[in-house]
Amino acid sequence: MSPRASHAGSMVFVGAIGISLLLTFLLFRPALAYLVGMWGREDFSYGYFILPIVFYLVLEKREALLTTPSAPSWAGLVPFAAGIALYWLGELGGEFTTLFLALWLIVVGFCWLHLGWRKLKIISFPLAFLLVMFPPPNLLYGNLSLRLKLVSSWLGVQMIQLFGLSAHREGNIIDLGFTQLEVMDACSGLRYLFPLVALSILLAYHYRAAFWKRAVLVVSSIPITIFTNALRIASVGFLYQFFGSKVAEGFFHDFSGWLIFMASLAFLLLEMWALGRLFPGWEKAAAPVLLDTRDPPPLGAGTGEGAGARPGPTRSVVAILLLLATLVVVRTVDFRERIPLARPLGQVPMTIGVWSGVRSAMEQRFLDTLKLSDYLLADYRNPQGKTVNAYVAYNESQRKGESSHSPDSCLPGSGWVFEDSGTVALPVRDSDGNPTVIRRAFIRKDGERQLTYYWFPQRGRVLTSMFQLKAYAFWDALTRQRTDGALVRLITPVYGTEQPWDAEARLQRFALEFVPVLTGFLPGKEHR
Repeated sequence: MSPRASHAGSMVFVGAIGISLLLTFLLFRPALAYLVGMWGREDFSYGYFILPIVFYLVLEKREALLTTPSAPSWAGLVPFAAGIALYWLGELGGEFTTLFLALWLIVVGFCWLHLGWRKLKIISFPLAFLLVMFPPPNLLYGNLSLRLKLVSSWLGVQMIQLFGLSAHREGNIIDLGFTQLEVMDACSGLRYLFPLVALSILLAYHYRAAFWKRAVLVVSSIPITIFTNALRIASVGFLYQFFGSKVAEGFFHDFSGWLIFMASLAFLLLEMWALGRLFPGWEKAAAPVLLDTRDPPPLGAGTGEGAGARPGPTRSVVAILLLLATLVVVRTVDFRERIPLARPLGQVPMTIGVWSGVRSAMEQRFLDTLKLSDYLLADYRNPQGKTVNAYVAYNESQRKGESSHSPDSCLPGSGWVFEDSGTVALPVRDSDGNPTVIRRAFIRKDGERQLTYYWFPQRGRVLTSMFQLKAYAFWDALTRQRTDGALVRLITPVYGTEQPWDAEARLQRFALEFVPVLTGFLPGKEHR
């Protein structure tokens, strides 16, 4: 090939890469904006460092990349197409986590298409490490935050008692006698857990040791985080008697967080040293694995191009066309028609049967977060003075960040612990004459106990799980151009000496009268 032809081929390839990157950016721009916004939160601020770290890890492999011949392969179309499919699932289902996985698969597929399997193996760790920059789903994050708060609070109390102080824990509240400390979400330990896990993965990658040692190093970052966070909570409890509330806020709070993270890192380094000293014989398994570039070309590589050939334009054109077609369709076709309520929820009567209600207003900060089309929040009281709180949230069109949220992901973030969770049939039939099956749970917080019912009326269906919610949102957006839906949540306290079945009977009686009234406000299976 002449130098001029080679230069022209290089320019075409670089141009194809540029077009693909631009189309990918335009396709995922809302998801990327959300991701950067999440990085602005203290729990995920480490995300800013992941891309520079990945870039450095790829640079470390530059010699291997330059000496390994490219073997472009159509096999890369498999993860690429899977990424496109996940994009539609996340876009129509309104789920950011699915979109993040879709973006990652498209990047992996693109590298496989143009570089081949051998070079993909060389940069496999940097590509896998990219996953660390994506925050976990809200459901996982909320539950994990609650669990870590409770574990850290319990362990912190044990440490305070070792200092000789009297301490008692009720949920995430620590009673020291002279004051009470509340372990907030910011003190759950997640702020240290995610970056410490990422750091332990990097340490394990550069740790020339047997695989089991590296696995132990990564897994141990979790108990180390819990222990050091509990130590921080205990130190606040111990020092509070001498310095007052300033030890739990301001400079001391921020400095102690930094100190705890550095202590966690020191524990990891100490663990690496201990593993090397205690199990020296295992180091023979730590020899770096040499990639065998003499393997036969992967499936799809043999299309007339040599093993070291520059990727031809065909693969680039196919990737560009797939991205362009997806972008055009998502920008020109409205898969989510906005379906209004039959009547505004503000017209829901405050007298239903024997129940008398008082309407409440949500704070604007919650409305800004939930982005509801309409809502009802009211306390209904029966003649005996027992109350039921009714909450209905409605979205005319459920999109990313504008969809129903399950109480089992929201309430735990406020400190409520779910007990005896399951399903129950309401004494009300749906439009098809079937029993209305909903979610039911007893929730507990600081000695207070309540019974809650909740379900999701979605386009003529009554759903009970977030998985159903996302799956039907995707399917209905694709087939019916509708994603409207609501969340209904009913809560009643378990009063004093009252038995749980008394609260159950009260909630059943209220639902029997409330649900038929509410049905007249929500859009049905067929909207006209």
